[in-house]
Parts: sequence; structure tokens; C-alpha cells
Amino acid sequence: MRNGELLRLAVAEGFSVFLTADQGIEFEQNLEGLRIGVVVIRAASNRMEHLLPLVEEMLAAIRSVPAGSLLRVGA
Repeated sequence: MRNGELLRLAVAEGFSVFLTADQGIEFEQNLEGLRIGVVVIRAASNRMEHLLPLVEEMLAAIRSVPAGSLLRVGA
């Protein structure tokens, strides 16, 4: 499933946040006006050892990202 489809489905299912490692999502999708916030994870890879140190930052971003906005976490 492509990001655009997945974003629309997430909104339709009532999700408030979309968590992704897609670094270019804001250039590929029009996030403005969506009823969902997007959190982009910036890590060396999607391996657990690179993601675990970012968990607290991810949780804070998930709690605070407004709908239609994008926040980045990590390096």
C-alpha cells in the first residue's frame, strides 16, 4: 500500500498520528488539511538498536503533533 492510501485509511479508521521512517513524505504527500499528524523517525536504520534510543522522543512527538503537521524525531 502506498503512503497516500495508507494515510487516507489511517484517517478513515480514526488514527490521530502516522509514524513513519519515510524521510520524504512531506514532499510526496499533501499533509496540510489532513486530520492526522505525522511523525518522521530519523535513525541510522530501522533496526531495533537504532530505534530504541528514540522511543521517548517518539512518544513525546506522538502526544504533541497537531493534525496536519509533521514532526521529526532523531538525528
